[in-house]
Parts: sequence; structure tokens; C-alpha cells
Amino acid sequence: MRIPIIAGNWKMNKTRDEALRFIYEVNRAMPDVSEVETAIFAQSVHLRCLVKRQGDNLKIGSQNVHYEESGAFTGEVSPIALKELGVTYALIGHSERRSYYNETDESVNKKIHKALRHTLRPIVCVGEVLSERESGKTFEVVERQTRLALEGLTSEQMDEVVIAYEPVWAIGTGKTATPKMANETCSDIRNIVEKLFSKEVADKVRIQYGGSVNTGNIKELMSMEHIDGALVGGASLDELSFIELVNVAKEA
Repeated sequence: MRIPIIAGNWKMNKTRDEALRFIYEVNRAMPDVSEVETAIFAQSVHLRCLVKRQGDNLKIGSQNVHYEESGAFTGEVSPIALKELGVTYALIGHSERRSYYNETDESVNKKIHKALRHTLRPIVCVGEVLSERESGKTFEVVERQTRLALEGLTSEQMDEVVIAYEPVWAIGTGKTATPKMANETCSDIRNIVEKLFSKEVADKVRIQYGGSVNTGNIKELMSMEHIDGALVGGASLDELSFIELVNVAKEA
């Protein structure tokens, strides 16, 4: 049985004080990791103060990680530095990183390998834009992104990888793929993983849905066979909303 995972991606939101208020409020409400895994992806400037105050059940992730350990990469984040801080997760391949900062399938793959080398758990994002959905290319896009992202990984390494299906047209737009649409694509991703590795690996890998997830649609999304959690944007900024999302996942 796959343990659900709910992750909040704060993007470029929250001051230090706001971040601390959130974690103090939410920490004590998080269920045991044997029931639901929970994570918050915060801006780099907040990681140290959040890691110091994370509980046993809520873990902290970085919104980015570089594929080199050090060097002349102004503004980037070293995996060594993240691990030293005590960060648990690294978000890789988010559509905003792909769109705004030229992140490619190749760099996504390199980042995953580097994150795993430093025992950071990658949550890797895949998903199509609206024109690709409307032209029937969703599977083609998701298959390419998934194959290239996971290239060179071992079955053992896949135990640490979470895949997030995020249709780009549903991120921050208020539009959401129907639960059936989301489940179909998550099922496709699971089948791709099976072809790349084995049925055993595919059955174990956790696949989240992301794209305007909120307290109104989380229950139906979590009822789907191939959806194992959610990568949440705006709805993860509010303490009570995040707690409700986690509680629904716990009961799914």
C-alpha cells in the first residue's frame, strides 16, 4: 500500500515570520508519517529556520537544486548545502522552472541524480501545456518527460523518487483536470515506469497530482486509484487549508 504524500509548494511567498507562524501551527496537527507524508517547499532563505523547527512528521524541501556540488553558478543552490541544512526533499522540473528558467529534460535528469547522491528525495514534475492537451499529445509529452527524467536510475533509487503530474494549464489558473483525467494520466505514468523498470517498481512509486488542488476537490482526487497525493500551490499557504488537505489524504 502506497503512503499518501501531500506537499505544499509555497513558491515565492511568505516572509520569515509568516513561515514560522505556519510551521508552529501546522506541526502539531500532522499525522504520523506511516499514515501520510507531508512536506513544505519554501524559498531558500527560509529553509534553515524551518528545518530547525520541523517536527517528526512535517519535512522541509527546497524548490530547486543544482546538478553541480559547487562552482560559478550565481543564484543556484548546492545539494551539499541543502543536505547540511537538514533539508529532506528537492522539487525538480516544476513547469515554472522549465518555462521561466530554461530547465530542460536533460537538466532535470542531472538534478535527480545529484539529489539522490546526496540523499535528498526528489519530487519530479511532469505535465503538458494546454495546446498539447487539446491536440491529444498529453501522453507523448508525459512519456518523454518521464523517460528522460528517470534515465539512468536504478530500481533501488526509484524507492526515493516521487512523481508529480502537473498539467501546466491547471497550475494557478483555477482550472483543474477532472479526477478521471488526472487518474488516467497518472495511470499512464505508472505504466511508463513499469516499462522502464518493473511492475514491482511501478506499483510502489508514488504519483501526486498538482494543479489548483484545494479543499474542495482533494477528496475526489484522492479517491482515484493511481493518485497518491498532491503537490499543492496556493491552498498550501493557509494553515487550516493545509491541515484539511492532509486529513483528507489520511482518510482516503
